[in-house]
Amino acid sequence: MVVHTSVSPNLRRRSRGLFPGSGNAWVVGLAVLVALLALLPIACIVAVSFQTGWETLVPLVFRPRVGELLINTVLLVVITIPLCVTLGVALAWLTERTDLPGRRWWSLLATAPLAVPAFVHSYAWVSLVPPIHGLPGAVLVSVIAYFPFLYLPVAATLRRLDPAIEDVAESLGLEPTAIFFRVVLPQLRLAICGGALLVGLHLLAEYGLYAMIRFDTFTTAIFDQFKSTFNGPAANMLASVLVLCCLVMLTAESAARGTARYARVGSGSAREQRVVRLKPAASLLALTLQVTTCALALGVPLLILGNWLIAGGTQVWQMAELLPALQQTMMLGVAGAALTTCASIPIAWLSTRSPGRLQRVLEGCNYITSSLPGIVVALALVTLTIHFARPIYQTAITVLLAYLLMFLPRALVSLRAGIAQAPVELENIARSLGRSPARALWLTTLRLAAPGAAAGAALVFLAITNELTTTLLLAPNGTRTLATGFWALTSEIDYAAAAPYALLMILLSLPLTGLLYHQSKRTAGR
Repeated sequence: MVVHTSVSPNLRRRSRGLFPGSGNAWVVGLAVLVALLALLPIACIVAVSFQTGWETLVPLVFRPRVGELLINTVLLVVITIPLCVTLGVALAWLTERTDLPGRRWWSLLATAPLAVPAFVHSYAWVSLVPPIHGLPGAVLVSVIAYFPFLYLPVAATLRRLDPAIEDVAESLGLEPTAIFFRVVLPQLRLAICGGALLVGLHLLAEYGLYAMIRFDTFTTAIFDQFKSTFNGPAANMLASVLVLCCLVMLTAESAARGTARYARVGSGSAREQRVVRLKPAASLLALTLQVTTCALALGVPLLILGNWLIAGGTQVWQMAELLPALQQTMMLGVAGAALTTCASIPIAWLSTRSPGRLQRVLEGCNYITSSLPGIVVALALVTLTIHFARPIYQTAITVLLAYLLMFLPRALVSLRAGIAQAPVELENIARSLGRSPARALWLTTLRLAAPGAAAGAALVFLAITNELTTTLLLAPNGTRTLATGFWALTSEIDYAAAAPYALLMILLSLPLTGLLYHQSKRTAGR
């Protein structure tokens, strides 16, 4: 049994007052430093825009190529997101609110496609259907790769809904279909908006999937522009348009959420969820949907990988190249996870121990930057290091800094939850016994928050292992991770040799899938 305790405002003020002045100054200073680092990509884009000048800026932005990329992006977003919403909501409803046979297994299988990197999905489909390309192929692979981002939050919300509201609707004479669309679906609004935002940001940021499927987006155009001509102004102008697209998407998601409240405030404990009994024909149709989705999202990539591994034989397992790639991936993942988790400590501590306007601003800076595509972050760091920090240009330091800016919220959310469960009184007692603020934080709060920190570090580590675009642009010469090694081999059309790299990435990603699935169940109290 979990007991939730709360500290009164007066007691909280007294506990803070025990250590006035410099007690929190060092934490605030570190949080401000991290926030300033997070703003570097946006500041760099703005600075380059001003330096380029209006006369050069207008022709670069208002040209046919930018219009073509914008049309591709808009079409991709407006087609893919509704399809992901429809598929995610349908699968969540079937696995959480019906008597579908084997629904717990189907729930796990609906989450499993997250273990397959998006560019590996594309690799599998290009191998299976070589002519696949353009917008239809991009939409197909995007839906298959990203629908779990809708499924997970919607399924978690369905588990928490109070069935009493459906009972009331039924007592008023509403049919089951009307109850779903008029009562249940509005309660899923926040989950759908959040999942749609995640899908949309991934659509804007993804490079490998669309490069392999031969579909031009802003990210592929920026990468090609940078690698072919190293044209700073042109690439930065494309990046500025991409940033505007991200801001528009964030604004649209915020407006779609609205201000309605969805919390259950009545007395008593929540009842078991209503289970809809499916008729034989509906059950067969539901199973067909589950099997088809699983076959497309998991069957195709695993089957293609198996075929390529068999076709390549033992020769594709070139340990002289594969083991160093695995080692470099692990080293970057561990170093990036440790750095990102440590950098998230100040803002996580402030958000739980000293919440306020400053804390919200500092936290918002990190969330805004993390929503930017990796290509934008990488391009900004290239520009900054060339002009102001040449010694760290194309070094591991720059790569780790990019990981920090991109993935800090993943560590922050988990660490903040862990610190919130650590009593502030223990930290105050340690400081009253003569411990320094930093030592008190380390010996008490962070030890109790270790499970949350470990979960956040695991999320960051697994995100780094599958990261492609930023690593390609920033990594030192000779660096070969599993993702970049896979990409180099597929660029040479050596799909058999690339298969072991893809398999290892999937195996490394499986813990992330299990962690997300477990957290989703735990959030719903299961």
